[in-house]
Amino acid sequence: MKLLVFEYATAMGVLDPTITMEGQAMLEGLINDFKDYDMEYLISKNSPDNFIKDMGDKNRIKSIEINENLSSWLDKNIGDYDICFPVAPEENLILYGLTQIIEENDVKNIGSASEAVLACSDKFETYNLLKNDFPMINTCKVFFNDLRECSDVFNSGEKMMVVKPADGVSCSGVHLVRSYEDLLKAVPLLKRVTSLPYFLLQDYVQGISASVSLLSTGNQTIPLSLNLQDIELNGSELNYNGGKVPFEHELSEKAKLTAETAVGSINGLVGYVGVDLVLDEVKQEVYLLEINPRLTTSYVALRRLLNFNLGEAILEAVDDILPSEILLNGSISFYKEDNIIFKN
Repeated sequence: MKLLVFEYATAMGVLDPTITMEGQAMLEGLINDFKDYDMEYLISKNSPDNFIKDMGDKNRIKSIEINENLSSWLDKNIGDYDICFPVAPEENLILYGLTQIIEENDVKNIGSASEAVLACSDKFETYNLLKNDFPMINTCKVFFNDLRECSDVFNSGEKMMVVKPADGVSCSGVHLVRSYEDLLKAVPLLKRVTSLPYFLLQDYVQGISASVSLLSTGNQTIPLSLNLQDIELNGSELNYNGGKVPFEHELSEKAKLTAETAVGSINGLVGYVGVDLVLDEVKQEVYLLEINPRLTTSYVALRRLLNFNLGEAILEAVDDILPSEILLNGSISFYKEDNIIFKN
């Protein structure tokens, strides 16, 4: 079995450390998890000299340096592999397009089916799929060329709202606004991070930002952990700084059940899936925000705590096998500085 692993930012040679640090940490984790496999992983030739180019057993693990667009390289070479583990963002349908290439070449995909990726890539589509069956925060779609349609939201005075791209990741472009004027100021910033002609306007619900990491076979789903998300308000902008795995909370079981049921309700979600939530301690409610049909940053901490090899477990989930026992040994907090920093 010949395995290919790639992480989008490192394979594309993105040099912005705020983007690449999480991607590099996830790629390093997968290389270690698959150290006993015949594996190749992609690295851009534009990556810094000290980037991940010499990890693992050189007899079994090899880095492939590429000097072209990732999609172009996959079109020409993916057929040489039996199985592929893609890690990529949903924005601009990047993960969807890459997953399609893997599927069209009859290579086994370690991840969700392209149809499921598409359903979760646009957060408004996900909202419409789930809003009748799960507690979700009221959300509407606003087109950039028709902003006046949402001015009535603020007619009664200041009202805290969230504006965010419909296909964003890691809090990119997310802002809190209190007035129509604030909204107008946020629009140019939103346009920088999305190519969609619209964005989302969402009620603000005060609570704890959290996520649930899960494994799914497509037929059965199990939660691995509830995770705290460290999200900081900087002016009007929300920034994701890291988190804690696992996170013990009075709403833990309700959060895990909500995430498990939501993942099971969308056909084709397979492998590792992350679900973002807000825990409202006042109302004792768990609000579902979005589903990430891919590896999330929590993986880099979670793999250090579980009683099994998480990378192998993701691969086995695609083969309809889930772990029989889930044990977490301790907890880890992680935060972004010049790199992903861990603290037990």
